[in-house]
Amino acid sequence: MARSKPTVDAFVTAVSGRLAALQQTPEPKDPVGRRAHAAAFDRVSSEALGTETLVAATEDHTVHVPGHPDARLRVYWPDQQRLPALADGASGGRPVLVYFFGGGFTIAGIDWIGWDAGFRRRAREAGVIIVAGEYSLAPEVRYPAQPEQCWSVFEWAAEHARSLGGDPDRLAIGGASSGGNLAAAVTLMNRDRAKRPIRLQLLEAPALDLTRGHLDARGITQVPGAILRRLARQLVLQYLGPDRATQRKPYASPLLATDHRGLPPAVIYTAEMDPLRGDGEAYARVLSEAGVPVSCVRYIGQTHTSGGLTGHVPAADHLHRDVITTLRTLHEEPTSYGAPLREPAEASR
Repeated sequence: MARSKPTVDAFVTAVSGRLAALQQTPEPKDPVGRRAHAAAFDRVSSEALGTETLVAATEDHTVHVPGHPDARLRVYWPDQQRLPALADGASGGRPVLVYFFGGGFTIAGIDWIGWDAGFRRRAREAGVIIVAGEYSLAPEVRYPAQPEQCWSVFEWAAEHARSLGGDPDRLAIGGASSGGNLAAAVTLMNRDRAKRPIRLQLLEAPALDLTRGHLDARGITQVPGAILRRLARQLVLQYLGPDRATQRKPYASPLLATDHRGLPPAVIYTAEMDPLRGDGEAYARVLSEAGVPVSCVRYIGQTHTSGGLTGHVPAADHLHRDVITTLRTLHEEPTSYGAPLREPAEASR
C-alpha cells in the first residue's frame, strides 16, 4: 500500500479559509506595520472564533532586568480570587508555570486576546498559577535581551512563589514557538546559574535551532520551501542580527548546546505540517541521549498555529486536554526513573 502524502487536516483547512476571508488588507513588510496588522487581526479572529475569556484573578508586575529593558509579566490564578500567600515552610501551595508566548520574536504579547484567554483557561482547568512573561520584540530590541528578560521573569516567579500562593518546589516552564525557544534557553540558564528545581519544561512547536539547520519543509505545500526559508531567515536576522556565530550560541539555539545533561523533564508537541517540527523532535532526541526524561508527540495534519484553534479543530482540543493533564501532574510527587540504561556519553557515540 502506497504511503499517503501529508495533507493539512480538513478542519484546519476550513477554519483557515474562514480566517483568510477576514483579512481586509495585505500584511505590511516593515516590522512595526506587520506587528500592528497582526494585533488587529488577533482581535478580529478572536471575535470570529468566539474566543471565551474566563473571569480570573490577575496581577501585573514589572521586573528590572540588569543591562536590558524591564520585563512585564502577568500572574493568573485558577479562580476569581487571588490565592493567599504561604508562610515559609507551609505546604499546600499551587504549582507555578512560567510561560512565554510565541510570535517569531517580533509580534504578540500577553495582552493579545488569544494568549490571555488561553492562560486563563489553562490556569483554571489545571489548577495552577501561571506567570506569563513578556519580552521585548525585535528588531527594536535584539538578543540577548530577550533570554535575559525571560530569565528575570523566571527568577521573579521562583522568588515570589510563596507570596503568590504557590509552591517554589513545583515550578514548571513553558512556551510556544519563539517562546519555546526562550523557555528552553531559561532551563539552560537555570542549570548554569541557579539550579532551581524545575519539574517540567513544556514546549509547543518550539523554534530551537536558529541556524535553521533542522527546518523541514518537506510535504508542506501551502507555502513554497524557498519562501519559508527566506521568511525564517528574515525573522532570525531581526532577532539575532547579522553575526552568524550568534545563531549557534546555546541561549539562542538551545538545541545546539554542547551539553543537555541536568535539564528538567520535557514534554514537547510538534505538528506534521510545521517546518519547525524538526527542531522539537531533534531536541527530544538530544534530551533523551543526555538522560533527560522526555516525551514528544507529533500531531498529524496540524500546522504551526492550529493548536490554538480549540473548539474548532478536534486535534487542537485533544492537545489542550493533553496539556492540562500534563500540568495536573505538577500537583503530584514526581516519578523517579533512576539512571538510564546507557550513560549519556555512550549514547552520543
